[in-house]
Amino acid sequence: MTATATAVTPTPRPRRGAGITATLGIGAVLLVAVVASLAIGPRALPPSVVLDALTAFDPMNPDHLIVTEVRVPRTVIGLLAGLALGPAGVLAQGLTRNPIAEPGILGLNTGAALAVVLAIGLLGIRSLTAYVWFGFLGAGVAALIVAGVAGIGRSGTVSRGATSPATLALAGAALTAGLGSVTTAILLTDPNAFEDYRFWQVGSLAGRDLGIAGQAAPFVLAGLALALVCGPTLNALALGDDVARSFGRHVERDRVVCGIALVVLAGSATAVAGPIAFVGLTVPHIVRALTGPDHRRLLPLSALAAPTLLLVADVLGRVVATPREVQVGIVTAVLGAPLFIWFVRRKRFVR
Repeated sequence: MTATATAVTPTPRPRRGAGITATLGIGAVLLVAVVASLAIGPRALPPSVVLDALTAFDPMNPDHLIVTEVRVPRTVIGLLAGLALGPAGVLAQGLTRNPIAEPGILGLNTGAALAVVLAIGLLGIRSLTAYVWFGFLGAGVAALIVAGVAGIGRSGTVSRGATSPATLALAGAALTAGLGSVTTAILLTDPNAFEDYRFWQVGSLAGRDLGIAGQAAPFVLAGLALALVCGPTLNALALGDDVARSFGRHVERDRVVCGIALVVLAGSATAVAGPIAFVGLTVPHIVRALTGPDHRRLLPLSALAAPTLLLVADVLGRVVATPREVQVGIVTAVLGAPLFIWFVRRKRFVR
């Protein structure tokens, strides 16, 4: 028999009914989380007031102003950041074949952080709307550096075997350490930059407006669309490069396409909300436990589950220390760290 040139993608056996049940369940919880995000805070509002503020806005009503000027923007930012972080986590784990990977493993968060520090410290930029673009640019440059170290040559092709999971992870770790040191050095020499950067670096949905959401939305939607196309590719890569090639996949090209989607999603989320940890790590595992390993389901369902987790964490941060609030990045770390430890102790990870 002769091999055909047509790419054939191996498909994991789906769990019957699991996808529909998980979609309905996660969608319902997400709807509840959105309502809670609009209604719960230092000043709790009944759902009827929230509905009135959205449908019959009265600028003289302080409750309506709280909903439209404070809670709607942070809810939209949370939805966008979650839409990006969930699929980005799936892509990071699929590309590196590392079940404890997240976007930060490729140095994207550190690259975004360094770019923001340079914008604040060297260019004197103090507006979040302005330096959000530097965060996005820094994440992109970091990804290019990791890709170059991992094997992308001058001709734009990837050398065979150069982009192994271990190579990607090591390149990301080395870049994170190097860029982190530069960021720390700049912050220590510029107290003003440190104060402005400190709030952004923790990860928060507060203090953003719908203008930032409008700037980030095209990137998030484009990255999400590209990520959804990567489902069959990640299924093939999960079997190993040689097996994927035997099915007719162009492994290097596919990995580059999925890497671009990862950069766009992780860079967008980091730029608008700061480097929020553990969402991209935990959500894929939760969804995988519900629906199985098929990336064609993991990607869209993670895009639903991650905003749910992010909004719930944001609501918890508003009420646990009233009248102050805890940034969402701290809450996700507190919630995600025990789950991370559980995964490490329960799983036997392949080297």
